[in-house]
Parts: sequence; C-alpha cells; structure tokens
Amino acid sequence: MGVGSLTRAEAYGKYSDDLVRFATGLVGPSDGPDLVSGAMVNVLASRSWETVQNERAYLYAAVLNEARRHHRLTMRRRVGEVRASTSGEASVPPEVRPDVLGAVGRLSVCQRAVVFLTYWEDLTPAETARRLGVSPGTVYRNLARGEARLRRLLHD
Repeated sequence: MGVGSLTRAEAYGKYSDDLVRFATGLVGPSDGPDLVSGAMVNVLASRSWETVQNERAYLYAAVLNEARRHHRLTMRRRVGEVRASTSGEASVPPEVRPDVLGAVGRLSVCQRAVVFLTYWEDLTPAETARRLGVSPGTVYRNLARGEARLRRLLHD
C-alpha cells in the first residue's frame, strides 16, 4: 500500500460519487461517468499511486486531466465536422441547456472545475485547492477569470 492509507479500489469506492458529480460539472451528464472511468483506468495503470499522500486530490486531478483530454478531443472532432460540412458554414446545434450552463461550458476546464466546486459543491477556495491538489492562488485566479468570463458571456 502507498503512503496514503487507501488502496486504489478503496479510494475509488470512497470518492466515486463525488468524482462523477465533479466530472458531470466539467463535461456534462452524458460524459461524466465515462470520464471518471477513463481517469480510473489511468490511475490503475499508474505506478505513482504508491507515493500518493492525498488520494482524494490525486483522483480529482486525474479526473481534471481526463476532462482536459476530453475537451481537446471534442474540439478536434468539432473542427473536423465543420471542415466536412458541405455548406462551408459552421452550424451550431441549438442549445438545450439554460444560458448559464451554456456559458459555464465555454469556460476553460480549470475555470469550470473551480466554478463547479465553489458554486455547485459549495466549497471554499481553500477546500477546492486541496481537492484539486493545487495552490489556493491558482483557485482564486481561475475563479476570478471564470466569473469575469461568465459575466461577459451572460450579459451579451
């Protein structure tokens, strides 16, 4: 067993509901559970678990990294779809989400993570920093940038 007190399976069992909720906030309800599964595959294959001191932060970071990968792949796919369209114009499917969720979806993955944990999970910036395994300054910076972008997006 690693520096922490939990095995990978125990940590997943303990935090899986929170991780799925977090992932859902990052990528939406249809991809959230799959995102956690992908992150867990990476965690299971990783040798670094043996040195992990904060299992929860490690798992949240794995989900956040998987969300970044998901976002990059989604953007590549969308660019390919636009290029392949015969009309030559990019068509955007109508949003079925409320304006706020659409605006949150336009934030960077890091901004979305801190906004989700701060407002949906009601965590303080210090708790968010611990959960993500980043500094409080990183949380404050991403939260401020995310809030400013949301204000711009929602007022346009």
